[in-house]
Amino acid sequence: MWKSNLTTVVFLGFHNMDTFNIAVYILLLMIYIVTICGNLLIIVLVLWCKTLHSPMYFFLTQLSLMDIMLTTDIIPNMLNIALHEQTSISFSSCITQFYFSCLSLASECFLLTVMSYDRYLAICTPLHYATIMNHAVCCKSIFVSWLWSCCLVLILTLSICQLQFCGPNTIDHFLCDLNALVQLSCSDASIVQVEGMILSFHVIVLPFLVIVASYTCIVFTIKKIPSFSGRMKSFSTCSSHLTVVSIFYGTLISMYMFPDEGQSQIINKILVMLYTVFTPLSNPFIYSLRNKDIKAALRKAVNKIRVTILILE
Repeated sequence: MWKSNLTTVVFLGFHNMDTFNIAVYILLLMIYIVTICGNLLIIVLVLWCKTLHSPMYFFLTQLSLMDIMLTTDIIPNMLNIALHEQTSISFSSCITQFYFSCLSLASECFLLTVMSYDRYLAICTPLHYATIMNHAVCCKSIFVSWLWSCCLVLILTLSICQLQFCGPNTIDHFLCDLNALVQLSCSDASIVQVEGMILSFHVIVLPFLVIVASYTCIVFTIKKIPSFSGRMKSFSTCSSHLTVVSIFYGTLISMYMFPDEGQSQIINKILVMLYTVFTPLSNPFIYSLRNKDIKAALRKAVNKIRVTILILE
């Protein structure tokens, strides 16, 4: 248990935006509703349509689940901040939010790595794909991703709980992240910061290197395909995943290019919003608009609902 005199944490959030608070609230609420509905639609379509019962779409349902978890952990508090300008939550709730947001992000990093390996097998070793990437391997990959994420984030969270918190209690942000919690501590947090760097290396850098290696092999394999149509067909199977990876890791990497102080705090908030709010919003659109199987399954579901309504009438 943490050694803390703090009972509440106050978020400054979107300060100096008094005239836009209602507009921000409505925008965030719409984003939250669309994100939840879009990701739930992906999950339902994959579970319902037998043509989508493949490893790639199984991993896609897990990605949607992680996006729902991340936005549900972040956006409700942002909505409260937008309405009331400065909002306070209990210190234990702040720690809980930190844990689950980190858990969602870590799990998504590992999942995107597994998905890149899946695309590598499908394009570079298609004859062995079905035997290597079977249902048991898919389930084990997801289980290991969640378990490893839980362990890494729990270690960091427990280290934070060992710090002493005696004030101040104000965070110039809309969520509890590592930098904010370290700034609230009145004890030496150097060990926690080192642990955070090690965690970032395991969660962000290593998976990113695996993804880069996978796509390097994929590019060389695609270049060997003689026909242009064959190259385009092979690339189309991984274009959606590559787009999601580029957006997700692009914002994460950009965050570490700007110091979390001074003028860059505004940039920091924007970057955090990109990977915690807009990336989960964009993922269902990227996979549905760029994927023929998803669009076909959606049309089939709509037609079936339409026929059922006509029968009932």
